[in-house]
Amino acid sequence: MDRGYNHLDYVFISHFDNDHVDGILSLMKEIKIKNIIICKQGENSENYKEFVKLVNQKKIKVKIAEKGERIKIEKDVYFDIIWPEKELISENVLNNNSLVIKMAYNEFSMLFTGDIEEIAEKKILSKVDKQKLKSTVLKVAHHGSNTSSIREFIDAVKPQIALIGVGENNMYGHPSDEVISRLQSFGTKIYRTDECGEITIEVNKNGKIIDINKYKNS
Repeated sequence: MDRGYNHLDYVFISHFDNDHVDGILSLMKEIKIKNIIICKQGENSENYKEFVKLVNQKKIKVKIAEKGERIKIEKDVYFDIIWPEKELISENVLNNNSLVIKMAYNEFSMLFTGDIEEIAEKKILSKVDKQKLKSTVLKVAHHGSNTSSIREFIDAVKPQIALIGVGENNMYGHPSDEVISRLQSFGTKIYRTDECGEITIEVNKNGKIIDINKYKNS
């Protein structure tokens, strides 16, 4: 959906798999972007090479973030970098070293998880204060695949709402029925892009959710 924006102040890229970065690479060609936040790369992929080329052409400021940093956007809005660490996970290197970030705005928070899998979730649980993971909204990892979203991780996040980005009738069978059931067992309200289309969340100045909008193409 065209929102009419002609510039972006900040863009966060979780990792450089096609389904997570293709749209951003297109945006980089079309509109002005001031800052892009990425994490340390464990693989010099073709997408990353294209990204570097565009960054140099467009003179975009890039920050390579790692666990423990906080990026302040404005007075009441910031992002905490939860993952990855300096020492990357070697197994499925792109997915498991996805940028995991928690956005906070007063009483509202949202945890973005990229495509991390069980191995990364367990490492995060062992190395990050669980209170820092607790969030109003969870962007469910890896499109709801059963390789992710272990019970202990969901329990630490305690999300009121879970968002699953997934294509309609996708070839992988995402999201997993097991993950859906697990989220429901925590009383979490689930919104899926294959059923809802584009999803936006409106919050008031105190960070209370006032509306969740769905834009499903007819």
